[in-house]
Amino acid sequence: MAITGIKGFNDILPGEVEKWQHIEATARRVFELYGLSEIRIPILEKTELFCRSIGDATDIVEKEMYSFEDKGGNKVTMRPEGTASVMRAYVEHKMHALDPVARLYYMGPMFRYERPQKGRYRQFHQIGAEITGVAAPTVDAQVLTMLTHFFQELGLTEPSLQINSLGCPCCRPAYRDALKKFLLERIDKLCDDCKRRYDTNPLRALDCKSAGCQEATQGAPSMLDHLCAECGDHFDKTRKYLELVGTPYSINQRMVRGLDYYTRTTFEMVTTMLGAQSAVAAGGRYDGLISSIGGPQIPGIGFAMGVERVALLLAEKDFSRRPDLFIAALGDEAHAEAFRLMSALQRLGLAVEIDYEGKSLKSQMRRADKFNSRFTLIIGGDEITRGTAPLKNMDGGTQDDVALDAASIQAAMTGGA
Repeated sequence: MAITGIKGFNDILPGEVEKWQHIEATARRVFELYGLSEIRIPILEKTELFCRSIGDATDIVEKEMYSFEDKGGNKVTMRPEGTASVMRAYVEHKMHALDPVARLYYMGPMFRYERPQKGRYRQFHQIGAEITGVAAPTVDAQVLTMLTHFFQELGLTEPSLQINSLGCPCCRPAYRDALKKFLLERIDKLCDDCKRRYDTNPLRALDCKSAGCQEATQGAPSMLDHLCAECGDHFDKTRKYLELVGTPYSINQRMVRGLDYYTRTTFEMVTTMLGAQSAVAAGGRYDGLISSIGGPQIPGIGFAMGVERVALLLAEKDFSRRPDLFIAALGDEAHAEAFRLMSALQRLGLAVEIDYEGKSLKSQMRRADKFNSRFTLIIGGDEITRGTAPLKNMDGGTQDDVALDAASIQAAMTGGA
């Protein structure tokens, strides 16, 4: 019996992986335009990191983390998100001592035990960005503009940016009390999860997908009406700078975050193209996170996007690669010459395919069609004797004889492309 993969852990096969590579390359290019540098973080971290940063009362810590004891008795967790790990590295390596301002991005797999569904799996992949050391709302606007720029570079008209403010430790407690009072009168309508979170994380009822919770929270008080003067000013200026540079946005007063470390600006990139799973990227400001894991009091802001969901938005686009040249060869001598030319042309930067099994010319040409190669070169005994062979442009339908050396073939292909 064949061994199959674990449910929720997916293979990314050729034909699809090229799309992922395009997403990753676009992220690198755009993020580096904004001064960000890549950081690579380990998959395995101490469980304490996520309990302290994400919050003990969150669904992630309570129900979703892949945690276990290693052979040394250490409690470890496969990372469920990237921000805490990046900030751990920032503190551990004292990056703030050199410069508190760090502009970092990362990409790679994350792990959460939750029900697999469209665009969401138990091993999923994120691309994220974090900027530390700047409390000014200008950096909020820049991060949001960079994220919008990334999706524009992918050629997507969706998703669109939604923003909100979650206030700060000074003004949020009063809002929590007001919200709890409101929810208490409707607690029978809340789902079991929101009832359980009523005392520890009541804000999550606002973005719960349960029909009962959505009905119960209609008309709930807004955090924007409870912001302190500083938080209100920060949110107003963030909006001002977004409008200054023409970054479109809308306000979603029901937006909250599932992680405890977020403060002030919070945001999502949402789409109508993926059904209920509408958010493809999300993040916010986390001015207390670095100090909560043992670092200095340094502000930060960041986001993460789900690569699986972004790939779904690009479902109609073809990113498959095609070879530059297919060399068809007839006979042993021609096959050896085709192999020599292939190797030389690959060193010149061209993607070349040949037939390895000595099949008929008709069969080889069918394979060239399957590869959808840009050019085809046919070599037999007569071509070797002459030192030239017909090079056919498969897109344009033209054909010319070329000398059987790599430089001449490259020149002919470049001129005829």
